[in-house]
Amino acid sequence: QVQLVESGGGLVQPGGSLRLSCIASGSTFSGYTMGWYRQAPGKQREWVAHITSGGITNYADSVRGRFTISRDNAKNTMYLQMNSLKPEDTAVYYCNARWLSIQYWGQGSQVTVSS
Repeated sequence: QVQLVESGGGLVQPGGSLRLSCIASGSTFSGYTMGWYRQAPGKQREWVAHITSGGITNYADSVRGRFTISRDNAKNTMYLQMNSLKPEDTAVYYCNARWLSIQYWGQGSQVTVSS
């Protein structure tokens, strides 16, 4: 069992930056592929980025070049650095941990990009 807790969301102006954190507890963090998803009002949850246990990263086209995913296995923590934020990035951001067919979700962190 893995428990995930996100933090770092908030209100930011267009063009600004935020860093989300996801702290994991309860199992071996380093073995999981970790990811970020988001869900905007009235839309389905969508994949944003992931990082494998070996550190390989991948991004959705909508965030590539603006967002950076990273992990610190010693701290059981994953990060999402979000730069050049746009209003369309407004959503609840969810942390995900996945190993084979098993996955866990955090409770979500609201990110609002507005002037």
